[in-house]
Amino acid sequence: MFIKYDNTLKWKWIAYGAIITFALIVLGLLGLDKWLYSLIHNPMCNPWVYVSTALCSICIFIGKIFSAKMWLIFTFLSVVAFFIYKAVKNENDFRYAFIKIKNSYVFYVFCSVLMASLTTGILKVLIGRSRPIIYEALNTSVFVPGTYEYVFNSMPSGHTAVSFAGLVMIGMLFPKIKWATWTTAILVALSRLYVGVHWASDVIFGAFIGMICADVVKAVLKKINSK
Repeated sequence: MFIKYDNTLKWKWIAYGAIITFALIVLGLLGLDKWLYSLIHNPMCNPWVYVSTALCSICIFIGKIFSAKMWLIFTFLSVVAFFIYKAVKNENDFRYAFIKIKNSYVFYVFCSVLMASLTTGILKVLIGRSRPIIYEALNTSVFVPGTYEYVFNSMPSGHTAVSFAGLVMIGMLFPKIKWATWTTAILVALSRLYVGVHWASDVIFGAFIGMICADVVKAVLKKINSK
């Protein structure tokens, strides 16, 4: 989205995207978040209790398989498997395998996911925004910067950021399925709202971070591998 065909970044578009994202976050804090939360969230659905409704179960399942941990584990194991395959195929030439892995699709996705995971992990602690569960219990939304507590690590949405990072990257590498990767990423974001673990501005911020991470990783790795 923010990268050209020659794999250079569209800095002006990134600036516009940052401004729009910031504006939406401000609107969310001013009341839009609460309105969208009441509109999208199912009060009977949350990831901590058993539910029988199909849609709620699907959203909770999506949250489990598209978590940052699952993304990191799957992509890391894919990188390791590809590396071993290339080394064994070429008479245990690990130097050759290392050269090949740097320009492999699995490595691009892994780096994108890793960057998004680290970025959101740091921002969650620095921002310290309370999750909707605090609002439901105390009718208030607060910020407690510097804490690692789950209930105060709402912004940005890690699921959304990592999923956008991975799926947008996959869409760039396989343009024919871009429609499917983007659709899946959006569904992951919506599922976080439906189960009530994030505010709308959390997922918007997460989506922006994920897209930026995918574009930056692709631009940097393409530049490195072209030398």
